[in-house]
Amino acid sequence: MSFASPLWLLALAIVPLALAAHVRAGRKARRYAVRFPALSTLALAAGRSSSWRQHLPAALLLASIASLAVALARPHVTYRAAVNQASIMLVTDHSGSMAASDVQPTRLVAAERAANTFIDQLPTRVNVGAVAFSSSPDAVQGPVTNHSAARAIIDAQSADGATATGDALQLALQLLHGSDKKHQPSAIVLLSDGAANAGIDAATVAREAGKDKIPIDTVALGTANATVPNPDPFQPPLDASPDFHLMQTIAQVSGGRTFNAQSADQLSSIYKQLGHQLGSVTKKREVTATFAIGGLVLLLLAAGGSARWSGRLP
Repeated sequence: MSFASPLWLLALAIVPLALAAHVRAGRKARRYAVRFPALSTLALAAGRSSSWRQHLPAALLLASIASLAVALARPHVTYRAAVNQASIMLVTDHSGSMAASDVQPTRLVAAERAANTFIDQLPTRVNVGAVAFSSSPDAVQGPVTNHSAARAIIDAQSADGATATGDALQLALQLLHGSDKKHQPSAIVLLSDGAANAGIDAATVAREAGKDKIPIDTVALGTANATVPNPDPFQPPLDASPDFHLMQTIAQVSGGRTFNAQSADQLSSIYKQLGHQLGSVTKKREVTATFAIGGLVLLLLAAGGSARWSGRLP
């Protein structure tokens, strides 16, 4: 909870001061009580009042003061709401290193499942597109509300070729700029498992995305020192270690977030989190009226309780 006028919260200091004064007044009244010969008779005639009823009006009054003080401070609560309009591009690597099995059953299969989990988290109104790439972008779908179109791109990949990350990111940016939704909030989610070894520089494209206020969230998939079989059976296996530094740089210069996934469960969890975050926005709602009405209701109850239970003997 946040407050637009927090100085009014200083009024809450009245509550402990008033409580101390109420306790002190009660002790003083008992100290100077006068013995009355027929007091027991009068008490029976008037009826006994339970101690909690005697203190209830004061408690309600203090609660009313606290509620009204919070209302004057104009409280706001933060909540997440589904986005009405947004465009998101999924950029997925299916180079030869995605055949590595350090992420079960393979990196590529785990990536496909996680990407579909991501789409499941998005509201139907969000526009989703996809770019699949290896040596170059080879399957493309612009951002549309028909999410099955992006799913078709994701599910049709096979592990082969080099890694042209920069080319794929540039194409995703062009699709976001060229769509009729270009004024909507946009983002790119990049999944890759290896160093970019083809095409234009990925960090340069990421800086361009940052200038355009389009963050690139990156997910580096795989474990260090992972390998894939060499096409030449007489040669040692090929290194398939993720380039964590490049993925971090892309996210940082574009204003996005970076994640490392070393297992299928971890990858699925990351994509589910991204889907929730990109599919919703943080909003604030003022709740001044709630505290004001509550304070007034408590004040009326305090007045009614005082009249009912705190009357004096004639």
